Amino acid sequence: MSSPYPAAVLWDMDGTLVDTEPFWMAAEGPLVASYGGTWTHEQALGLVGMGLEDSAGILQRAGVRMQTQEIIDHLTDTVSDRLRAEGAPFRPGARELLSELRAAGVKTALVTMSMRRMADTVISAIPFDAFDVVVAGDEVSRPKPHPDPYLQASRALGVDIADTVAIEDSPNGLRSAVASGAVALGVPLMVPLDGVGAHELWDSLAGRTVADLAALHARHRLGASA
Repeated sequence: MSSPYPAAVLWDMDGTLVDTEPFWMAAEGPLVASYGGTWTHEQALGLVGMGLEDSAGILQRAGVRMQTQEIIDHLTDTVSDRLRAEGAPFRPGARELLSELRAAGVKTALVTMSMRRMADTVISAIPFDAFDVVVAGDEVSRPKPHPDPYLQASRALGVDIADTVAIEDSPNGLRSAVASGAVALGVPLMVPLDGVGAHELWDSLAGRTVADLAALHARHRLGASA
């Protein structure tokens, strides 16, 4: 008998699994200011869900006189240090839903544009074996919003991307998920996701279950309207 669940659920990290976007913003502003530039909240929102190399280019144009990899390393180290000091701020319902997926035998992947070492820091804060596969920003040829990260995760899991649900909080991430062919679920945090192309938008993962994800997948995998 075939499983009633999706073959896999693919999770974004920053802003979806953990509420770390404020950590990134808190790292960006002082970096720009240290080179005499200014960095607005609106500019910071523009980096949400963006690959780190692209983000570094924007910071360079804002006046940061560092090489791309230096910027990536600086931001990653700053955010990782804060995670280790304060703990990982999991989004409501995320860890519980992830645990239920694991108990149900549903494959899971973490698909993040953060560096692998930062992903490992977050994963280490989860008190169970959370992911079958991790795809990080320094392990893909093209970052989100390209579909490559999600396609890479589905290949590594050995599943058809159409048989997966991808959970995202940012426009760039959703564009990546939609372009890959996954059923794309948006759970907004810092920026609105209306009109980006999500198959559905949920206000929160709090109280959501594996059955809810299965129903979501069935509605859209079969071509039905939401």
